[in-house]
Amino acid sequence: MQNEQAFIAQLNKTLQFAASQVRGIVETYPGFFPMYTAKGKWKHAGESWTNWCEGFLPGMMWHIYDRTSDPWFRKTAEDYSRKIEPRKDDRNVHDLGFLFFHGTYKRWYEATVREGKPDAALQQVVIHAGRTLALRFKEKGQYLRSFISDESLFIDIMMNVPVIFYAALQTNDKALYRLATQHCLTTRRTLLRGDGSASHEGIFDLTTGEFLRQTTHQGYRGDSCWSRGLAWALYGFGTVYTQTQDARFLQSAQACADFYLSHTPDHGVPPWDYDAPADSRKQPDSSAAAIAAMGLWQLSKISGDCTRRRLYRQYAMTILSSLMTDAYLAINTPGWEGILKRGVYHIHKGLGVDESVMWGEYFFVEAVSTVLADLQASK
Repeated sequence: MQNEQAFIAQLNKTLQFAASQVRGIVETYPGFFPMYTAKGKWKHAGESWTNWCEGFLPGMMWHIYDRTSDPWFRKTAEDYSRKIEPRKDDRNVHDLGFLFFHGTYKRWYEATVREGKPDAALQQVVIHAGRTLALRFKEKGQYLRSFISDESLFIDIMMNVPVIFYAALQTNDKALYRLATQHCLTTRRTLLRGDGSASHEGIFDLTTGEFLRQTTHQGYRGDSCWSRGLAWALYGFGTVYTQTQDARFLQSAQACADFYLSHTPDHGVPPWDYDAPADSRKQPDSSAAAIAAMGLWQLSKISGDCTRRRLYRQYAMTILSSLMTDAYLAINTPGWEGILKRGVYHIHKGLGVDESVMWGEYFFVEAVSTVLADLQASK
């Protein structure tokens, strides 16, 4: 690991590059919300599968604004955030946390709080989105259903359930809080395994609520460990622990983190699925690495074990150091419109394989921005 001052300089350089690439998207494709590149280009006619990525582009703008105070990023972040506000009523997806908690209105509201002029109307959008997402809850089974079908639970929803906890905590809604807690407990019981690995999807009996089996859409097979799903669990359970202080959720996040550390190559970037055949495992997923880096950095602050805290902090920086090399960062790849290369969307459908993917971009920028701010603050 390079010395800290050199690492901070690299983070600054990377953030400047990310700002340039984000600005390039807006100027080249105004009003466009990308999902994944095709041969390094954002604008193409590829399939979407589902619509869940609109919060990530403005989310990056908010992070860049926080670090740079550049008014262009503030204004453009507001403009792009407003474009997706109607989706606070979207009942077709399980991704309202990605749209409103991680990327847009929560960050916008927090900016107004820091400025001493809190805008309650912005916070109400986040709360509204949380209440909408909660409508997906299945009493029989005690889980939030995925966009696929009523009987389907996705590990990805662990990254979205924080918007329900947020709504519950801001309004003191105990029923909403219970619902969110039950979803997390069901996910913990049915999708996490004893070794800390995670399944992508669980299937339930709609008549009885009984859990039937683990399966997958994007992983190699139902009993494999799809690396992005593991990263969703790592970061998601850690986040709900910060909201609830429920030790069970911290334990789950740490179990996922420990699996990640023990099964990922030393450079910190995992294969797209840990159990895929050897030839297939040569395909990394930089987006899983970016999500894991942010989740590990969070754990380095909240774990009660000082040894774990140091380990998670060091490994998060190792991941970022790897992602900031030319193998993954597009800074020296002429014509590439993304920030982070070598991501994967849907390998079975052939969508966004070995490309830039919008969630990888967002969580990479979040990690770079957050780690940079924390290291500078500790100086």
